[in-house]
Amino acid sequence: MTLRAERIRAALAAAFPAAEITVSDDSHRHIGHAGARPEGETHYSVRVVSDAFSGLSRVARSRQAHAVLEDEFGTGLHALSLRLLTREEAARQG
Repeated sequence: MTLRAERIRAALAAAFPAAEITVSDDSHRHIGHAGARPEGETHYSVRVVSDAFSGLSRVARSRQAHAVLEDEFGTGLHALSLRLLTREEAARQG
């Protein structure tokens, strides 16, 4: 796991206690694209399963996650693909 991935995971774990969190560095797939850097650590996929998302719209969930990771965007994080689910939603998806 990259240093940024570890920071992303730690920040989300602090914001969403008891959440299931998966962080994947997808930077290698974006070489040559806008925002990509030769050293990577710019593009990530994140999945968070937490009951803290219950009753929230997709936009509200995304805003919460982006607020938690604001500092990362200020230091080179360019793109974030988010899957933010409640436990019930995750169970339905298998």
